[in-house]
Amino acid sequence: MTDDLLALQHATDAALAAATDLRAWDAVRVGVLGKSGSLTEKLKGLGALPPEQRRERGAAINVAKDAITAAIEARKAVLEAAALDAKLAGERIDVTLPPALSALGLIHPISRTMDEMAAIFGAMGIAIAEGPDVEDDWRNFGALNIPAHHSAREDMDTFYLPGLNGEARRRVLRTHTSPVQVRTMLGQEPPIRVIVPGRTYRADHDATHSPMFHQVEGLVIDRGITLGHLKGCLIDFLRAFFGISSLPVRFRSSYFPFTEPSMEVDIGWNRRTGELGGGGDWLEILGSGMVHPKVLANCGIDPREWQGFAFGMGIERVTMLKHGIPDLRPFYESDIRWLRHYGFSALAAVALHEGV
Repeated sequence: MTDDLLALQHATDAALAAATDLRAWDAVRVGVLGKSGSLTEKLKGLGALPPEQRRERGAAINVAKDAITAAIEARKAVLEAAALDAKLAGERIDVTLPPALSALGLIHPISRTMDEMAAIFGAMGIAIAEGPDVEDDWRNFGALNIPAHHSAREDMDTFYLPGLNGEARRRVLRTHTSPVQVRTMLGQEPPIRVIVPGRTYRADHDATHSPMFHQVEGLVIDRGITLGHLKGCLIDFLRAFFGISSLPVRFRSSYFPFTEPSMEVDIGWNRRTGELGGGGDWLEILGSGMVHPKVLANCGIDPREWQGFAFGMGIERVTMLKHGIPDLRPFYESDIRWLRHYGFSALAAVALHEGV
């Protein structure tokens, strides 16, 4: 082996010994054996030599290449073993120590609002009632005094389902949670005090509407129930829910087929800033009224003996107002960043249920 090849081999051995990680090792390998490496350049120079010298020089270069390649691979094995040992040492854990704390999940704003509503109304002695998402046409519309020609019954607004064999009534994805009120009146003797939170479905979708959304409705039936009871219940609820003890509340005459008289309920707010509780403007928040005598009669309750009031509101709507959420659609997009921003600690939910 010629002096220049010996010098290259010694220089390569020294460079490999100085390489302390695989990145430095790879730099040495490329510098010697790469396309422009020092040993590769010597191979390229063979073409300029006479045939006799070319054969002898080529053999010497091949011997040097084999030795350098073996040294490079040996150093790689050493560095890989050292890297693995370092990784294992860094990942070593003491199994006798308590586990590290992991990130806790958060309560979705909708679930939080439903818990708040249950806590507030529960303090008024009002229980929770539940029912199926798929209802028949009579419970969803007919029993509630909604006539056949009403626009809410149109296919453009309501999701109808294929009827079963021999089924006289059409099935529908409930458009409100009022069918649960009907079920409660049919299955329970008065007095009745329930709220009905749950999913509802309507054919609508934009920044403020969703084809699936949540409502909470309330029903109170007893002897001697008046508008004063309705107004007191809703004023107390709205002020407790929004945390504003002096929240202005206004009742406006309206029309719903299932209540008589019917009222829209507004709260005070500032149209310019969006602040609740002041500003001289009014924002519609929910619908309410005294249960229509025909609805009571449809459910087997004598309206001459029993009276009641009912109300309903969109859970997403009041959640957006309370927490300053500008768009409805992210509620259902499963974006973990959105949930981390608007979600609530499970410990806070426990405190809510305990009345802390």
